[in-house]
Parts: sequence; C-alpha cells; structure tokens
Amino acid sequence: MSRQLSFRQDGTFTIVQFTDLHWKNGEPEDHRTRALMDLTLDAEQPDLVVFTGDVIYTGPVSEGYDECENPEQAFRDAVSAAEERGIPWAVVFGNHDTEQRITREELIRLAMQHEHSVAEAGPKEIAGEGNYTVELLDAHGKPAANLYFLDSGDVSPLPHVPYYNWVRRDQINWLVGESKRLNPGEHADKLPALAFFHIPVPEYQEVWDTQTCYGHKFEPVCCAPVNSGLFTAFLEMGDVIGTFCGHDHVNDYCGTLHGIRLCYGRASGYNTYGREGFERGARVIRLTAGESDFATWLRLADGSVVAEQPVHDPNQDKIKA
Repeated sequence: MSRQLSFRQDGTFTIVQFTDLHWKNGEPEDHRTRALMDLTLDAEQPDLVVFTGDVIYTGPVSEGYDECENPEQAFRDAVSAAEERGIPWAVVFGNHDTEQRITREELIRLAMQHEHSVAEAGPKEIAGEGNYTVELLDAHGKPAANLYFLDSGDVSPLPHVPYYNWVRRDQINWLVGESKRLNPGEHADKLPALAFFHIPVPEYQEVWDTQTCYGHKFEPVCCAPVNSGLFTAFLEMGDVIGTFCGHDHVNDYCGTLHGIRLCYGRASGYNTYGREGFERGARVIRLTAGESDFATWLRLADGSVVAEQPVHDPNQDKIKA
C-alpha cells in the first residue's frame, strides 16, 4: 500500500529535490552541502523532500582522499536536514550509493527506519530496491496526484553491454499496474503524476536536440546505452506530466517532449565534481490541486532563486551551424 500525503489548504504541494549529495565522512565539503540544504529548506518550507540518488558515495576514491567509512552513518547525516525538521522525505538510489560496504537492501531498510521517511522497499519480485508510490490527497482528502519512485540501478547487468543500468521491464510492468490501480475506470480523468529516478532516460538527449529547453547542458546525457521503453510507458499511461533525475552534475535543463516535461535537478553536493561558476543548488517543484501542470524553479546555495533559465533552441543552433 502506498503512502499518502496531503496538499495544503491553499491547494499547493511543494517538493524540494536534492540530488547527487555524494556524502561521505563529514568532510568540509559535506558541511557545505548541509548548509545548502538548511538554507533551501528554511526558505522553501516544502511539503516533501526527494533525494534523487547518489545520496552517499561508497565507491573508490583518488589517492589522498578517504573512502566512505560508514555508509549507514553517512546516509543518516545526509538526510538529517529533512529528518530533523520533520519534513516527509523520499529517496531513490543512484549508481554510487551501494558500490561497497552496504547493499541496496540494507540501505532501503535504513531509510525506512527514519520517522519521516515515506520510502518503501517495493515489490521483492521486481528489479531494484525502492520502487514505490506516494499518493497526494487534496485538502478534502480526495486523491489529487501521484508520485512514482523508481530504482534506475547502477551499471549494466549484461556483460556485453557497457555503461549504466536502466529501469527494467518488470519495473515498468509494475509501474503500469500502479497507474491503473490509482486511476480506475475506463473514462476517468487520470490524476497527474510525477516520476523520480537517478539515471536519465535517453529521451533527455532527444528533448535537448529537438525541442526548446530551459537551462544548461554542460556534459553528455549519461543514460543507459539501450532504451528500455520507460518513457514510452509514461506516454501510454497518460498520467505522468513530469520526470526528475540527477546523475549528470552540470546539466539542469527542462524540456517538454510529447507533453511530458523532462527535468534535471540541480546538483546539491560539494563532495564531487562540478563546474566553475555553476552554483550548487536544488530544484523546487510546486503542484496545485486540480491542475495537470507544475511550476518549478531553482534555489541556489547563495540563497538566490532562478525562476527563468537560459533558452536553448535547437533550431537556432542549426541556423548558426
């Protein structure tokens, strides 16, 4: 059974997305990450925080740096800004959360032990840990929107296919079933839904290449080398109006493809790579009950709000070429 949260009396529901914290041992960089989260949460007062993967970094490190010594403590520290404020929070895992010293099963169990976590392990018979749904009720207690959380894995499961993993077919089948469960009736108006995962789908490259986007693309879209059909499933389900991922630390754009807005978060963690002049921050998402749309903006580490991002028009790029 999925968890339930409620819109405010004014009909709004605000989500703060933190992504790619790469928390380790409480290094000075981690303290800067915590300061960013404190500032953002105090300013935005969200109804939900979503951590979209690579919450902690448990992989190998370069010479002169320390590996994550205690992944459980690192995770507790990473989510504590939300937990200590009593803000409900959700999490999906990235490719660096469980490289060594901890498994996904152990990490989702730890997440579920927190009082304010809405995360669930999800069905055991499908791939990944942390495939679950959160239902949003309006101020009168009626279903108003849904949030889907998906484990996009880490590395490819096939030895002859290199690079990153993808949301697998059994997860997609489960997701389609959830959409049907939450939207019963053949002619019922489908409730708007948002989907959160770590590794972008290939359509993030397509939307940049073919549609007007808003924001920055300073690195390749590091998706899986194969297309699992997740985006097509979203289209056929008919309820997903927006998707949110992380993974690529210096991409932060949004663009609409076939009616679905594909959005990157803004990388939040200092204990990992970035780009000079590209401030760490968070993406803020605001839903309004009864509307199949959302507003979104960035809150940066210096406290500023970015409501309008640079426009990327692929047609203009073709003209210049």
